[in-house]
Amino acid sequence: MEKVIRPKVVVSRCLGFDTCRYNGQTLPDKFVDALGEFVEYRTVCPEVEIGLGVPRDPIRLVLERGEMFLYQPATGKECKQDMLDYSDNLFKDLSDVDGFLLKGRSPSCGIKDVKVYLGKEKAVGSIKGVGIFGEQVLQHFPGLAVEEEGRLTNYRIREHFLTKIYMLARLREVEKKATMKDLVKFHERSKFLLMTYSQKELKLLGRIVANTEKKPFKEMVSDYRAHFGEALANPPKPTNIVNTLMHMQGYFSDKLTAKEKTFLTENYGKYRDGKLHIGVPINLLRGYAIKYEQEYLLDQYLWEPFPEELMNISDTGK
Repeated sequence: MEKVIRPKVVVSRCLGFDTCRYNGQTLPDKFVDALGEFVEYRTVCPEVEIGLGVPRDPIRLVLERGEMFLYQPATGKECKQDMLDYSDNLFKDLSDVDGFLLKGRSPSCGIKDVKVYLGKEKAVGSIKGVGIFGEQVLQHFPGLAVEEEGRLTNYRIREHFLTKIYMLARLREVEKKATMKDLVKFHERSKFLLMTYSQKELKLLGRIVANTEKKPFKEMVSDYRAHFGEALANPPKPTNIVNTLMHMQGYFSDKLTAKEKTFLTENYGKYRDGKLHIGVPINLLRGYAIKYEQEYLLDQYLWEPFPEELMNISDTGK
């Protein structure tokens, strides 16, 4: 039985852990709470950590004369450099981390659609940008899973995030073992999952594992991690998933009746058209893999990249 993996996730402290928002409140999140049973959380509140206190006057992003500021209108305080220094110091202590789950639209933690004011005065226009801390996370950890809590109501984004933190946690365990045998095994078990994401990166990762240049393990696995993160950068396209499932079906297609093949093809199409959840065709195919004792297929991470209990968290949107 596979060792129980608990990804390490840095999470915004205001998401149900502490009353640290500017108004002295907290924002509990059902997904963040449910995920806590399966991961190791490390909470952060950059605004508190740079000394702004609770409660505090709100801060905002301001773009003025081509320069970005993290500005506190009530006091005139500029906080950007403090936030950059805090980020640098924090990241030095984050060697073992698989992802970040941050507060959306925050001028410090947001990674998308953060309001940026076009000047410090009132009644000015605005554009969308990225929080100062969130931007540093994206720059320093380009291969990790980084998301906002609000976007995870979308099941496709959520399942991508879960897949990525769990696969990166497994890779981190391989790095600790530091053996070629474990890396080769990990790559073999990841093959069809990677195929759904990027055939290009799958081929590159295969060449890295082959290690024809005889690189030291540490250097080689570093290259592998970089390309693995690149492979899982974005959610897989439904067409890629269907193509992968059809490829896997080829392992036992000669044993299927014409009606069984038609039934599978119809389910692939319904999934591709958004009429079925991905779990339906995957479980159908897995059933045939069990029936025909396809051990190589059954050993793949694709079937259950993260604990199935996390599949039960309902959507509030798509």
